[in-house]
Amino acid sequence: MPTMQPEPIIYVIDDDDAVRQSLEFLLKTAGITVRGFESAKAFLEVLPQINSGCVITDVRMPEITGIDLLRRLKDTHPALPVIVITGHGDISLAVEAMKIGAVDFLEKPFDDDQLIAAVRSALNRDANAVKRQAELDNVSEKLAALSNRERQVLDGLVAGNANKTIAFDLGISPRTVEIYRANVMTKMAANSLSDLVRMAMMADILGEPGKAKA
Repeated sequence: MPTMQPEPIIYVIDDDDAVRQSLEFLLKTAGITVRGFESAKAFLEVLPQINSGCVITDVRMPEITGIDLLRRLKDTHPALPVIVITGHGDISLAVEAMKIGAVDFLEKPFDDDQLIAAVRSALNRDANAVKRQAELDNVSEKLAALSNRERQVLDGLVAGNANKTIAFDLGISPRTVEIYRANVMTKMAANSLSDLVRMAMMADILGEPGKAKA
């Protein structure tokens, strides 16, 4: 008889008991096996016994942060997909996490369906290779349609900069940045700033300098 593959386990790490228990309940309701940990330290104690599954970790935690944990997992378990949870306004941390190797990030408050979709996608990364390439081609086409100024605003947004900061850097008014930001959201068909960052990571444009001013 063929060997059955073990059921994937989702490891939820968050020092906020309410958030962690809520995530555990949501995943269990969706028929997904889950284990919760109140700290990265507690999770690391059982890590040697883990070979597969998916990790969902908060970014801001005492002692060992989500970023610290991500770096350790990259060195010891690079094939283990990690989804990070960030608070509102922590886009710069989310960008750092994805540069290190996180497969996705969710910005609080996030939709239940969004979380389930992110987990299933993380568990099926290999099977989704063709789909990801099609998505990349689509994102590349949308990026090519942006004007130079829109691209500069996009670069500022995915770097985690506020509208006022972007306005100062580009020598334009915050109101003008808002207009360009709205244009970027429309052209990229993004529902949120989180969507924009994911697209930027997919197209590997983060960290590039902005283009010349229009």
